Amino acid sequence: MFQLTQEEFENLTSHFAISSWGGRRTLPYVFTEQGIAMLSSVLRSERAILVNISIMRAFVKLREILSSHKDLEAKLKEHDSRLDTHDRQIHGIFEAIRQLMLPPEKPKRSIGFHVEEPKVLYGSTERKMK
Repeated sequence: MFQLTQEEFENLTSHFAISSWGGRRTLPYVFTEQGIAMLSSVLRSERAILVNISIMRAFVKLREILSSHKDLEAKLKEHDSRLDTHDRQIHGIFEAIRQLMLPPEKPKRSIGFHVEEPKVLYGSTERKMK
């Protein structure tokens, strides 16, 4: 058994309806699952045993829910990383398509007067002799 902190208590009260005419002056005490099991060894009435069984079932169900959420969270992380990879690949494909859609650049005409000069062959002396 332990006492809730103010932050835990405020979080708890925000999830459940509490009467507006009054409130707790002290922070409540709560039991852990092991505390409930220990409490059952002290309380021997029929009603205490039934309440204890109900509470233990609630703890088991809570544990199942939390473990299923961990599995779900792991799967979501795996899918998220796949989506990130696919997003990058798709972005690359779209960039390539955009590049292909651009009109080809026309060669710019040069301005001015250009003289074509004969090309000189460089190389061995055999070519020059011919």
